[in-house]
Amino acid sequence: MKQTVLILGASGRFGRHAATAFGDAGWTVRRFNRATDTLPDAVRGVQVIVNGWNPPYTEWAATLPDLHASVIAAAKSVDALVIVPGNVYVYGPANPGVWSLTTPHDATNPLGRIRQDMERAYRDSGVRTILLRGGDFIDTQASGNWFDKIMAPKVGRGVFTYPGNPGIPHAWAYLPDMARAAVLLAGMPDNLNTFEEVPFPGYTLTGRDIAQHLGEITGQPMRVKRMDWLPLRLLTPFWKLARHLQEMRYLWNTPHALDDARLRALLPDFEPTPVAQALARAIPQDVIAPTRRSQNSRSAQTIR
Repeated sequence: MKQTVLILGASGRFGRHAATAFGDAGWTVRRFNRATDTLPDAVRGVQVIVNGWNPPYTEWAATLPDLHASVIAAAKSVDALVIVPGNVYVYGPANPGVWSLTTPHDATNPLGRIRQDMERAYRDSGVRTILLRGGDFIDTQASGNWFDKIMAPKVGRGVFTYPGNPGIPHAWAYLPDMARAAVLLAGMPDNLNTFEEVPFPGYTLTGRDIAQHLGEITGQPMRVKRMDWLPLRLLTPFWKLARHLQEMRYLWNTPHALDDARLRALLPDFEPTPVAQALARAIPQDVIAPTRRSQNSRSAQTIR
């Protein structure tokens, strides 16, 4: 029987890639339309719900509890599996190192606590859930994330801007790979716990690692420049988003990686995209060295 997946937030970062990955795998893909659809109607005949809804930071406290409660209720009504793209906000800065299934959720800041509450709601609901936990996103187009907004704009001029200590490891998730893993996990529900937390290790890279890769991709020396946080501090009294961005600053100065044990146990044959290919697809194509550009075009067709 052909399986149907409902994508919530299909035009967003994870949702867009999930829609592509499920479609490529032969699923019937249903994209939720906020203007015309209701969740109780949209879930009819659906086996999997991908919850790619992610409001801006400034709306999390007011909207996330009800948003996820509505998804849980809809999933219960049709006994659907829910896939939630998780992040590393729940851990806090107290446990640097490799974050795994046994790492305490010690975050005490507002955004971290909101994510803890959200995950607990799914865990306690009895709804079949896969929490696929990734680090910062690497996308294939500009989508307003840290990489394309802050780090990559000046790579064509040989400058890579980094928000923290460029010498410590940081977890990254390449979105096409993360979506591909979601599809594979959705196809094996009999092997999963009712609430299945799966850290997605992606790449563990320092800022200098990324700069070195980008230098090779663009064919020019790449200088690492530390981001100046002073403008954000000055804007904090007037711009709520600035306060939240500063709240999460510790992640750029806390060495961390995501443990791969659970993913490897479930998907032992999963192969990530080589990091150089992922980074080459995440920057403007006109700054890539010509020989690399043709290689990147061929690799993108192969991955697709």
